[in-house]
Amino acid sequence: MTTGQRLTASLISLDEALIALLDGLEPVAPTESPIAETLGAVAAEVTVPCPFPQRDFAVTDGWAFCAQDLVGASSYSPLPLARPPVWVEAGEQMPSGSDCVVDSDLVELLGPMFQVSGEALPGQGVRRAGSDIGKDGLTIGAGRRLGALDLMLARAAGLKKIAIRAPRLHLINVPATAGSTVTAQLIVESARAAGAVVVYSQAEGRDASAVAKALDGERYDLIVTVGGTGVGHTDATVEALMASGRLIAHGIALQPGRTTALGKIDNTPVVALAGAPDQALAAWWTLVLPVLDRLSGHLHPTTTLPLARKISSSVGIAEIALLEKTDGAWMPLAIGDLSLERIVRADAWLAVPGSSEGFAAGTPVDAHMLRV
Repeated sequence: MTTGQRLTASLISLDEALIALLDGLEPVAPTESPIAETLGAVAAEVTVPCPFPQRDFAVTDGWAFCAQDLVGASSYSPLPLARPPVWVEAGEQMPSGSDCVVDSDLVELLGPMFQVSGEALPGQGVRRAGSDIGKDGLTIGAGRRLGALDLMLARAAGLKKIAIRAPRLHLINVPATAGSTVTAQLIVESARAAGAVVVYSQAEGRDASAVAKALDGERYDLIVTVGGTGVGHTDATVEALMASGRLIAHGIALQPGRTTALGKIDNTPVVALAGAPDQALAAWWTLVLPVLDRLSGHLHPTTTLPLARKISSSVGIAEIALLEKTDGAWMPLAIGDLSLERIVRADAWLAVPGSSEGFAAGTPVDAHMLRV
């Protein structure tokens, strides 16, 4: 029976922890996936075929004509047609020599002959070739998280697959004594939302040998464990990490998230998260997400707004602040102590550096969005 594990005597700073985790990491190789499986994934560079559309097509139902042939036609002076016009449905390719679509009520059949009683402009009712994507083409940039509009564009241009970078993450739940998997499921869902391919497993017990067994085996791009990082008598995740690989630090100058541990197995980064949701989320946001961003090449945007109220922080430890967007400013909801109710209410989060005492009201700050 383990007697518990100790935190390092001196907590490693958040900046030092992140540098150690990112050291030597490169984006994973792109893989091509069916479009239906890429929503939310991070794109490698995707070139959309051009021009698009490749040919003129009708955008309304009606009669296809060459506009020049209709000059002078009106209800007072209908123009007789030498041959029957061609009917087109919206989405159909325009017939050769035609450049406009005329409404059905402007064309009528009188005996054996058609006549048209109105003019039209070139391009009326028509989507021209190259009007959506010109000859210079279009590229979905690397690092962009693919949305529904990106997938629509790719399908419309005839693509069947899209190149993405999807890191493989092994999530190991170290079972809580109470049996709860709430935090592990939260991290699994957060990882999938971040574009990772997640393999979930659960250690057979909380002892070091059971956790080490879960850590060993197939290699992934990133390993994340949940639970067992404290100093209690049944906490053994850090001991298992030391047995399986190299421990970088146990104890981060981060509130919440102080008992987070970092290590590497061969060249694979390992982040051991605490079992409490707020502790795990703080380390997830500040340590795991940057690793996933590096592996996927994702360009993580922030939103800059002034603070509606000051934030006070303790020097020497990075603290997580939760923010709500109100009247074009960030309203602080909590700092350091993050209740689930405040987490759910928050629109964004901010890590106040350990070197800072906080920020004055009105200070513009870069916050990471929790909602899109």
